[in-house]
Amino acid sequence: MNRVKIISKIAAFHSEEEGPTTVEYAIMLAMILGVCILSVQALSNKTRDSFDQSASAIEAAL
Repeated sequence: MNRVKIISKIAAFHSEEEGPTTVEYAIMLAMILGVCILSVQALSNKTRDSFDQSASAIEAAL
């Protein structure tokens, strides 16, 4: 094989890898977003429960 064929095969292999890499990044981004959304949801539930307990304690004290 001459140099041109080797270089063209390497270039073709490189271009074939771009599609799967983009999909992998999209999947990672979706997973990170999912974890963030679940974390915010869990924290908001805990915060609401804490405020409810505080309100009940204040009402009982009055």
